[in-house]
Amino acid sequence: MKVTEKKHLKVKSIKNGTVIDHITANRALSVLNILNLPDEDTSLTVAMNVESPDMSRKDIVKIENRELSQDEVDKLVLIAPNATINIIRDYEITRKARLELKDEISDVITCSNPNCISNSNEPIKTKFYVQSKKPVILRCHFCERTMDLDDIEEQF
Repeated sequence: MKVTEKKHLKVKSIKNGTVIDHITANRALSVLNILNLPDEDTSLTVAMNVESPDMSRKDIVKIENRELSQDEVDKLVLIAPNATINIIRDYEITRKARLELKDEISDVITCSNPNCISNSNEPIKTKFYVQSKKPVILRCHFCERTMDLDDIEEQF
């Protein structure tokens, strides 16, 4: 008689903090760069390229005792546009949000064109139009330079 048993990888629950789930596979390190992690004060768990019924493969980042700022979320959506952010308090999910890439991005990243007016000393906020969400491609409002994921990741 053959017994089939499902085995699951158990990752420690966090009491308080943030779980970023459904990150595109092998992008967790870019997420850590955006969040300036790891640091000596923050405990975190990173799972990379794990099986997922929704995405086939995904990454997960758990950050104890820290919630993300809006600035961090605005950057994160460029690298992980399909991610979900779960806020954990006393081991329970108190808030869950799916990241959503807007049609315009302002004052989050800089244009990769060094000659763009937004990279001059002029008091101009950067502005990009989302030309494509899958894959992420942005177009500068001022010089019309397009930027892909590699260009965006270089800024972090």
